Amino acid sequence: MFRTTVSGFSRSVSVVSGFSRTMSVVSGFSRTMSVVSGFSRTMSVVSGFSRTILMESSAMRLQQPRARMVTIVAAIVLMSASAFGQSGPPSLSLAVQAAAQNAAQQPAEAVRRISIDEAVKLALEQNLGIRIQRFDPQIQDTGVALAQASWRPNFSTTLSRQSQSQASTSSLSGGAKSVDNGTFATGVGLSQTMPWGGAYTANWNSSRFTTTNLFSSFSPQLSSNLNLQYTQPLLRNFQMDQIRQQVANSRKSRELSDIQLQSVVTQTLRGVKNAYWDLSYAINNLKTQQGSLALAQQSLKDEQKRVEIGVRAPIDIVQAQAEVASNEERVIVADAAIKAAQDNLRTLILDPGTADFWTVTFEPTDAPAFAAQAIDVDAAVRNALDKRSDLRGAKNSIEQSDVNIQYYRNQIKPDVNANIGYNPVGVGGSQLSGVDLAAVASGASPNRTVIADRGFGSVLGDVFQSSYPTWTFGITVGYPLGANTAHANLARVRLEYEQAQAQLKNMQMQVTTQVRGAARNVQTNSQRVQSARASRSLQERKLDAEEKKLAAGMSSSFFVFQAQRDLALARTAEIQAISDYNKSLVDFEAVQQVPIGGGGSSIQIAR
Repeated sequence: MFRTTVSGFSRSVSVVSGFSRTMSVVSGFSRTMSVVSGFSRTMSVVSGFSRTILMESSAMRLQQPRARMVTIVAAIVLMSASAFGQSGPPSLSLAVQAAAQNAAQQPAEAVRRISIDEAVKLALEQNLGIRIQRFDPQIQDTGVALAQASWRPNFSTTLSRQSQSQASTSSLSGGAKSVDNGTFATGVGLSQTMPWGGAYTANWNSSRFTTTNLFSSFSPQLSSNLNLQYTQPLLRNFQMDQIRQQVANSRKSRELSDIQLQSVVTQTLRGVKNAYWDLSYAINNLKTQQGSLALAQQSLKDEQKRVEIGVRAPIDIVQAQAEVASNEERVIVADAAIKAAQDNLRTLILDPGTADFWTVTFEPTDAPAFAAQAIDVDAAVRNALDKRSDLRGAKNSIEQSDVNIQYYRNQIKPDVNANIGYNPVGVGGSQLSGVDLAAVASGASPNRTVIADRGFGSVLGDVFQSSYPTWTFGITVGYPLGANTAHANLARVRLEYEQAQAQLKNMQMQVTTQVRGAARNVQTNSQRVQSARASRSLQERKLDAEEKKLAAGMSSSFFVFQAQRDLALARTAEIQAISDYNKSLVDFEAVQQVPIGGGGSSIQIAR
């Protein structure tokens, strides 16, 4: 009887061992996301069943081996049906397979190894923002040319012919019913406003005049004259007029476009460098998460072996499986972060018109190294106050306001202008004999003969030899009575100018604060790197100690998993600190030239 009982007990133990192996197989299903909840309910049943077996008395185990075997088989069947009967989303392994199939269907990506200097060079050549901003100085050049066009000379020509017939209204017309006149005239003119405010006009006119009028001495009559006029402002518009104001402001706008272009280039290169370090961090972070996943998978295998040999209960595998699933999620997130960093970098350094714009993948060749650098805050502040683009733009606006103040100050002066004119003339043609008025009065026809003939050359000789000149000198004075718009404009721009000066001081204080903050970030991130390195080293030692304690039976898998998570966080914190340190160096260099983190303020031009 005793041997029969012992034999039955041995078979029961064999069945339990088989159950353990079955549980090891079933525990593999916990790695799928779709059956986690069902598997947990099944494990609760198995756990309750295990407690029932442990609470059985020795007599019960000896007397009822066959009933216990039937119960074990029923539990296994129930657990399998529960695991495979779950309905819901696909398991994680199926999702991974589907993602792999989708990736295989995508166009092949070309890997391009790139250094940070190469990325900067590509951005200078192909970045759309820089290419757009480069048009602005050229546009401002046309504005300067447009303002200076008011100083260009204006050349004009005229050509006209006139024929006129008038009814005779005088008895001296010789009995004619009408008086016929004909004129053919040409003219050439030149006018220009000078850069010092003066203006001149020069006109040369010539004409040929024919008439039947008896009182005309020439028919045809040739005439020519040269008319020179010059006007010079003596008070108002002498030092500054509207044209000089527009030219000066257009030149300042041209200088401002250069400042803005430099600002865009610097901000873009800052973005390129930071995007490069972000991509490098994302790649290193993925490697760290993959390492954590490998540790979790190895721990799961170790737990499965311990369950197989009976050292651990099957329920202990669930924690290891949950740790693997959690690390798989972190790997997926880290991989998505790499894709986002790739897109950010390519939009900064590549021309979207290239065929491989969305398929090229960058592989950074420069690792984010840590080398502590000394920071001279005072020198950086002085450099920023001298070279910051927003401060230079503000000073440019103040300079334009100063130009406007000079203009309005000049406009309140009296309008005093000096005028000088020179007008030589020449007359020629066919000179006719005089008219016998008595004969004409008696009704006789006038008989006139040509007594002299002076050609057009003789006429021009009279003009250029100043045979018959006319000189004109004069001064005109104009002064408004009472206050006018010029006084009001001058008072307004002066107030706006003082306001701009106060705004400039406020901007200088803000720039100083930003530079000091950027320097402080460099120092803080340097300390973070040192602290993160120490933490990572200690976490590695902690994990090694927990694994040794677990192997000796002095610890549990819970503490090992916790140490693995702490090590993964420490490694992530270290590479994040190194990346942030390199980015803070980029920002510290950039903040001395351009505003970062929200742009800079501007000063309104007093117009």
